[in-house]
Formats: sequence, C-alpha cells, structure tokens
Amino acid sequence: MKIFLVAKLDKIFSEYIRLRDSDKNGYVICISCNRLEYWKDVDCGHYINRRHLATRWHEKNCNAQCRSCNRFDEGNTAGYTLGLIKKYGKDIIKELLFIKNNCHKITDFEGKELIKYYTKKIKELKATKNLTR
Repeated sequence: MKIFLVAKLDKIFSEYIRLRDSDKNGYVICISCNRLEYWKDVDCGHYINRRHLATRWHEKNCNAQCRSCNRFDEGNTAGYTLGLIKKYGKDIIKELLFIKNNCHKITDFEGKELIKYYTKKIKELKATKNLTR
C-alpha cells in the first residue's frame, strides 16, 4: 500500500479506536494504567508493534492508551497485557501473537476501503456519543 494511504489509514483508524473506547462524554480509560483522559488527549496504543502489518489495524490489538504509557513508558506492556486480558479474555495474547506472524499485505484498494469504512464508523460514533468538538 502506498505510504500516503498508510498514513491516512493510521490517522483515521487511531481516531476510530479512541472514539470506540470513549464513554458517552468522550472519556477513555487507559488500557495500561486506568488513567481517565479525554479521547482527543490519548493515543491509539498497539500491543503488537505497528511494524507487523497483520495486527497494525487489528481492532483488538489497538486500544486507547494515555500518552504517558504509550510514548514514555514503552507502551507499559505489563499493564497493557493485563488490560487486554480484562477486556477480551485470557486467550487474546495468544491470538494476537499468532496473527502477528501471518504474512499480510494490504492493497491500495483495500486501504481505501478501510479508510471509507472507518470514516463512516467515526461519524456514527460521534453522532451516537454527541461528540462534536
């Protein structure tokens, strides 16, 4: 997939994940440390590093994470692991590690379709949660 499509998909997917994880007032709880922050003030944290394309845009691999954990605490892996297990169950770690090693190449067409899909989901979430700012 072309680099500009990767960047656009990353941006839109990040917005979707942060909105998905927010409550009706737009606040999220960090997957790693349970800090409460507004959805625009957190990151889309990846459990498996983004360089692995098979999990880069996998919804269970990506969760709202405070910037402190994501950027300055190397992802707070211990906290992230516990948060994932609490959110998705004990088998999630094995599932993501299995998926990580699959060969995965996204075409430009697929990337554009994912951008359309997540753009639509963002609009729906903003409307449902009444988050216009």
